[in-house]
Amino acid sequence: MNEARLTEKLAVLADAAKYDVSCASSGSTRTNQNGGLGNASKMGICHTYTSDGRCVSLLKILLTNHCIFDCAYCVSRRSNDVRRAAFTVQEVVDLTLNFYRRNYIEGLFLSSGIFKDADTTMERLVRVAKELRTVHRFNGYIHLKTIPGASETLIHEAGLWADRLSINIEIPSDAELQRVAPEKSHEQAIKPMRYLHRTITGLQEERAVVKRAPLFAPAGQSTQLIVGATPDTDRTILSLASGLYQQHRLRRVYYSGYVPISSDARMPATGSTPMVRENRLYQSDWLLRFYGFDVADLLSEAQPQLDLDLDPKTAYALRHPYLYPVDVNDAPREMLLRVPGIGQKSVALILAARRHGPVRLEHLQRMGVVLKRARFFLTFGGAAHALVHRPEKLRAHLIAPLRQKAAQLDLFA
Repeated sequence: MNEARLTEKLAVLADAAKYDVSCASSGSTRTNQNGGLGNASKMGICHTYTSDGRCVSLLKILLTNHCIFDCAYCVSRRSNDVRRAAFTVQEVVDLTLNFYRRNYIEGLFLSSGIFKDADTTMERLVRVAKELRTVHRFNGYIHLKTIPGASETLIHEAGLWADRLSINIEIPSDAELQRVAPEKSHEQAIKPMRYLHRTITGLQEERAVVKRAPLFAPAGQSTQLIVGATPDTDRTILSLASGLYQQHRLRRVYYSGYVPISSDARMPATGSTPMVRENRLYQSDWLLRFYGFDVADLLSEAQPQLDLDLDPKTAYALRHPYLYPVDVNDAPREMLLRVPGIGQKSVALILAARRHGPVRLEHLQRMGVVLKRARFFLTFGGAAHALVHRPEKLRAHLIAPLRQKAAQLDLFA
């Protein structure tokens, strides 16, 4: 095939892949051996990002955008009038190697439309990864999208060659998924997640005893949830994510704001999901994983949506004024982590400094604390800030500069 035709395919299939945001590459420990090509280290792969925050550091493509499914939210759905293309296995292998040698990429993110059935599609994806590993001794990062409905045999083989596998649930509630994608169900994604969790855990335990036990998806598994394509609330979304972390030990759940790609009566007519909503979900996700928060701390049946004006930790503090102010020199680690503007590293520095003497306000700034938020919720054994028990006034005070900045940006634009 001539170069012009290959370039045309690349343009179509790279553009179709941009809606999948679950392409992080950290967590793998695959190293270069026997003079092979590439390396995926603990530090992860270097990333670049587009202006809307999507990762483009890997060669991120679809094997094909032909698809037998008609998911209303998907640009590649069978009823959508778009240019179609398909790579051969060898073309993907050659593109990956050529881009890597030119220092354009650090690895491969490969997904696909389902062009015949789940097993046929998954078998092609596996062949790409296997040829890169075994024929070309490519040790760079490989992320494969697992096709829901594919056999466990193929999923297992994918895990032997790929660093990370991802299985996209897409729509947060099963009822809404079946409304907009009637050929799919949550169980089609959850079943392989269970299998991967069992296998990853089992082989990790085996490698602790037998060092030559095979690597299996060393960077774990991830998924993507589309935000705003259906009426699902932030509470529904985060409850699902929290369950996936706890039950299947996913490395990451990614949140992708819905972008209208063509008219469809099943989809909302409200336009694109605001980027700030996506950002608030990521902030909440971080609190769930690393700060000891539960979904119930952040959202409730009465208040199922995140506050778009304030980050979720600040919103939590304003809803629970009786917990504040927190004494810097006396509070336990768990409570310091719930102070807006204080991160994990700062908490560790505060606890270490307290062993040598009282921590004062001027110390916190050197520790990386964001004092413009934290100062309202802290005390140093003395009087608290006057606004700490007046949440409505404190909220207005915190939001005012943010809205002023947004107005200035709008005026500039």
